[in-house]
Formats: sequence, C-alpha cells, structure tokens
Amino acid sequence: MRVEATEAEGAGDRWLRRWRILTRRNPSALLLLVQLLCVLLYPLVEDLRAANTVLGVAGVLILLLALRMIRHTRGRLATGIALAAAAVALNAGYLIGGYAGLLPWQAAMEAVFYFYAAACLVGYMLADRRASTDELFAAGATFTLLVWAFTYVLALCQALQPSAFTATQAGTPRGWTDLMFLSFALLSSTGIGDVVPLSGLARAVADVEMLTGVMYLALVVSRLIGLAVAQKGD
Repeated sequence: MRVEATEAEGAGDRWLRRWRILTRRNPSALLLLVQLLCVLLYPLVEDLRAANTVLGVAGVLILLLALRMIRHTRGRLATGIALAAAAVALNAGYLIGGYAGLLPWQAAMEAVFYFYAAACLVGYMLADRRASTDELFAAGATFTLLVWAFTYVLALCQALQPSAFTATQAGTPRGWTDLMFLSFALLSSTGIGDVVPLSGLARAVADVEMLTGVMYLALVVSRLIGLAVAQKGD
C-alpha cells in the first residue's frame, strides 16, 4: 500500500511539474482554457441567485490571466492594471453596492480592458516571423478576448436601450449567455440565431464585430498559419 501511495504521489508531482512547465512556456494556453471553461460554466449558474457573484469572480480571474499575458507582450502592464482595477471597482460597486446606474460604466470599462488585452496579444503574435506554440494558443485566446469585449459592448447597448435585442419568451432582456452567443456568432461570421439586434446602435456594433472577425481571421490567423507551414517546410 505504501509503495502504491508513493507511486501515486510521484505521478501527481510529475503531472504538476509538467503542468507548470506548460503554463510557463505557453501562458496563452491557460488563458484560453479558463475562458472556454467559463463559457461552459456561465449557462449552469446564470439562473442561480449567486449568478452575478460567480460571474464577477470568473471575470476577475480572466482579468488577472489577461494581465499575466500583457506582461509577456509589448503592452504596458501599468495601463492594463489601471483598466483592470477600474473594471473591478465598478463591478464591485454594481454587484455589492447595488448601484444599478454603474452597469453601463462597468460594461464599458470591461470592454476597454478586453480590447486593450486583445490588441496586446495581436502585437505579440505579429512581433516576429516565427509561429511559436504559445502564439498559436494566443490566436484562440485573442479571439475569445474579442468575444468578451464585444459582449460587454452589447451589454452596454442593452443597458442604454433595453429593447436593443429581441426579448426572451418571458419578455425579459437578454442574459449574459445570450449576448455571448451572439458575440461568438458575429465574430466568427456564422450567423446570428435567435438573438437579433433591433436598435440602430446594436446593429452598428454587430456590423463592426463582423468586420473585426473577418479582418482578424484574414490578417492575423492566416499569417500564423502561413508561418507555421513555412517552418515545417524548412
């Protein structure tokens, strides 16, 4: 029994070491993994009373991981920290303080931070002529950062214009999961689904997001794929 326990502990230590090496060499992979887990988590907790708290904690975690990635790029960490701190403060005031008027400001600040983090990662991927493994993970992480940023912009539209999107069957405004679904669909140019922007402002944001998604795939992702193929050819 002791031998088996020792072997299990050794296997666990080896797994932890490999995980630390992976996340140290490929920090973008951890950011992408956490974002995808949050996408799967949100629908499970959105109807709970503590949904806002869970979403807030998850948002802070992603902010911290995004700051970690900004440190690996040419972006200014101080700018990222300032934007993240402002977003967390506004989020806390909205969730804990109950100040509903802070919702538009919180959504706007979150959007600014995620756009800044995405821009830093794009610069990181375009900085050289080699496509490293972490840069390939960064392509996915940047895409999800852009999805998050536009989701907050869509949430801002709904906060300013409650009828900006088609309402649910119960007549209530669209939740975070619905807006994120719309953001994924628009950025990937795969359609809209049952969440349709109605107001002029919401449709204008949808136009910009679709253009951003097309340009991101055409300019950034295609370049990384080309570099990766060229490296294999060498």
